[in-house]
Amino acid sequence: MTGQAAPQLQTPPTFSDLRRDFSFSAVLAGFISVVVGVSSSIGLVIAAAQAAHLTPTQTSSWILSIYIGIFASGVLLTWRYRAPILTAWTTPGLALVVSLAGHLSFPEIIGAYVVSAVLITALGLSGAFERVTSRIPAPLAAAMLAGVLIPFVLNAFRGLPGSPLLVGGMILAYLLGRALLPRYAVPLALLVGVLVCLLTGQLGSVHSGGAFGTLAFTAPTFTLRGLLTLALPMTLLTLVSQNLTGVAVLRACGYERVPTSPLITVTGLASLLAAPFGAHTINLAAITAAIGASAESHPDSNRRYVAGFANAFFYLLVGIFAGWVASAVAAVPSALIVTLAGLALLNTTLGSLHTALHEERWREGAAITAFVTASGLSFLGLGSALWGLLLGGASAWLAWRRRR
Repeated sequence: MTGQAAPQLQTPPTFSDLRRDFSFSAVLAGFISVVVGVSSSIGLVIAAAQAAHLTPTQTSSWILSIYIGIFASGVLLTWRYRAPILTAWTTPGLALVVSLAGHLSFPEIIGAYVVSAVLITALGLSGAFERVTSRIPAPLAAAMLAGVLIPFVLNAFRGLPGSPLLVGGMILAYLLGRALLPRYAVPLALLVGVLVCLLTGQLGSVHSGGAFGTLAFTAPTFTLRGLLTLALPMTLLTLVSQNLTGVAVLRACGYERVPTSPLITVTGLASLLAAPFGAHTINLAAITAAIGASAESHPDSNRRYVAGFANAFFYLLVGIFAGWVASAVAAVPSALIVTLAGLALLNTTLGSLHTALHEERWREGAAITAFVTASGLSFLGLGSALWGLLLGGASAWLAWRRRR
């Protein structure tokens, strides 16, 4: 995707390596990925907490524990494999928690988190998940990634009629940046967006009350109801909609030699340790991973691991100042976040489409994978990413049979 040789699996970086490879663009990529990740889903946490009638202390513990888990797993994996391995929470799983919060007690929810974490860790240790993902052809994996990202890119331009000054200014700044300073096109768009918000008074007030997060232990309760309605569905959602896409991101960005099983194992263990404090499942980042692992982070793929460290560090800050961050995110216009995400993912989407459609024998199957994934289809309990792979794979197999 970058025109360079694929990065090689290397020894963990030393502090001297980090100082040498440090770059502003990689740190900013890590920061933007956190902004996009937090702003897009923290509202679901608040909604789930309200539906489950959690106390402010329990809600704060939920946010802090999951961001500590993201920090620990992200730093460990980025350091071990010298690659921008970003971790996050499962947004589809969080939506499931919202729907069930009124039907399960909080200890039952915690018990389901623990069971899900154990299952994911076991799949990582056994190597079962890696055996499945290693059989996915690279063009189809790239097509799935493109299909996941396309809606975010489209949304960046759909906001233009509603916020012409803000969105138009950010798009113009991005285009000028790509022409004059390609590495700083996204930071320039962010800067212009913030300036427009300040000049037009679109930024809300940020409240400092209750700024710091706290940890509160909750003993899990294990029930068959919690296992069937939350633990098992959350495990499947995390593996299919998050980890599968996260692996595709790493492959599409040239990090094929990073083994899959340790990634699943470490995120599963992080989930297990954080669950008693309220955290739901931690997994590989999907959408935001493409920001840190792409050429927008750094032209040299061997120096993008800095974005992984930066992402983990900023997530830790979010957890420590959970109350203040929630208020700050609410003060920023949603159009700025949506446009920033789309512009940051544009180049990665183009690269993924090129990889997916470059070989003629895979072209039709890859196109079907991309379009079905981008459609947002949900059928028989399966999301669009899995349906895209299934239908695109079937098309590619039938084309192969026809050629034979």
